[in-house]
Amino acid sequence: MPHSNARTVAASHADSQQDDARMFDLAPVSLWLEDYSGVKQLLEEWRGAGVTSLREYLEEDLERVSACSSRIRVIKVNRKTLSLFEAGSLTELIAGLDRIFRADMLKTHIDELVQLWNGELQFGSNTVNYTLSGKRLDIQLKGSVLPGHEEQWDRVLVAIEDVTERETARRELAVSEAYARGLFEHSPVSLWVEDFSAVKQLLEDVRRQGIKDFRTFTDVHPEFIARCLSEIRVIDVNRHTLELFGAPDKKTLLANLGDVLREEMQESFREQLIDLWHGRVFQQREVVNYSLSGDELHLHLQFSVLPGYEDDWSQIQVALTDITARKRAEAYLEYLGKHDVLTKLYNRSFYVDELNRLERKGPFPVTVIIIDLNGLKAANDQLGHAAGDALLRRAGEVLGKAVDRPACAARIGGDEFALLLPGTEERDAKLVLESIENLLEVNNQFYTGLPLHFSMGLATSEQGERMEAVVKRADLRMYEAKRAYYKAMKAEGEG
Repeated sequence: MPHSNARTVAASHADSQQDDARMFDLAPVSLWLEDYSGVKQLLEEWRGAGVTSLREYLEEDLERVSACSSRIRVIKVNRKTLSLFEAGSLTELIAGLDRIFRADMLKTHIDELVQLWNGELQFGSNTVNYTLSGKRLDIQLKGSVLPGHEEQWDRVLVAIEDVTERETARRELAVSEAYARGLFEHSPVSLWVEDFSAVKQLLEDVRRQGIKDFRTFTDVHPEFIARCLSEIRVIDVNRHTLELFGAPDKKTLLANLGDVLREEMQESFREQLIDLWHGRVFQQREVVNYSLSGDELHLHLQFSVLPGYEDDWSQIQVALTDITARKRAEAYLEYLGKHDVLTKLYNRSFYVDELNRLERKGPFPVTVIIIDLNGLKAANDQLGHAAGDALLRRAGEVLGKAVDRPACAARIGGDEFALLLPGTEERDAKLVLESIENLLEVNNQFYTGLPLHFSMGLATSEQGERMEAVVKRADLRMYEAKRAYYKAMKAEGEG
């Protein structure tokens, strides 16, 4: 019986060994059984020679890493290993190890060796191998000195997992993220990524209160707009944003947002909130911001909730295009359409439109003062048009200071001007005439050369009177004043 039990134990042990061999060979990952005893011997020699930091020692000369690698002896591999590395047999695999383990894995091999040097019996790394046909393999390697072989390291089991697909996807994602980041950073427009989640919560709170008319709600509670504005969190801005707003860096810009987004922006932000209230998550509008140096910036704003964030608005993109130059050009063109370039007063076109408007809407009475610049023709003939233009500019200075809105001063001809004074009685209009005379006196004291002198006629509208008739009466009185001026000049010359 004892002999029978011994045979049973031996048979059981043999079966177990066969099972282990089958499991090794059929494992779904690449397995290598290797002998690291030569590596251990080399490391001990270096330690005995006074090496204290293996990492520094190996990094000084990568040939030392190669010396370690050459000491590793492959005992056996499983089927998965042969298929993974495209080898027909263990012999073919070993013969091609120099193609499998290339120079670019030496640095990661240092990590494995340092772990063994530090007394760890398990090691791992993420590295690159190659199949015998040259195809790149990203692998995750884990090694372990088998129990009972801790002294010699003559049996080390290495498991290699092919993570090429995962690493390729990771690299592609990194490239994609770098590309997207590059587009964001180098965009020729100002880009902001903002978190509007707190704003969304505030709007939902208002909706839960039963509010239907959000515009009326903001009329009654303007402080709600300021609160929403204060709840916006800026996540990121690009380089062009810093350039546009004159900020040296993101920290400075974000610390001074109060200077950029001033109170007058609240009305446009209110319209933005109203659009969001009605579900419009893509918006365009023109807004005014300010640079950190205080310059006014006219901007075209495009606001959009980024895809995937429609439920919480935690990722908002705002694109700002600088339209300041265009706005200035439009304003200048509008100015030119209504003003005389030389005198800076309104032009005849504006004067005619304003006269028609006053006839329709008032306020009445309307007083008209027609003014003629005396001596312009003589100045042009005797001294040239530059002298005449100087007189016209001075006339513009005087008349521009004589009235304030809603009254207006216009140049309606070569040397002819008109003042329109809505809601002004004749006695008040005569005070304007006195003011002009005083301004003329000051102007003539300030400027040397030709004196500035006006002939002026005044008329105030009567009930039901057409403005055309009022202008005609003022014009006649101006000519009376002009005749009197030249008569006086002639008498003075004869005297």
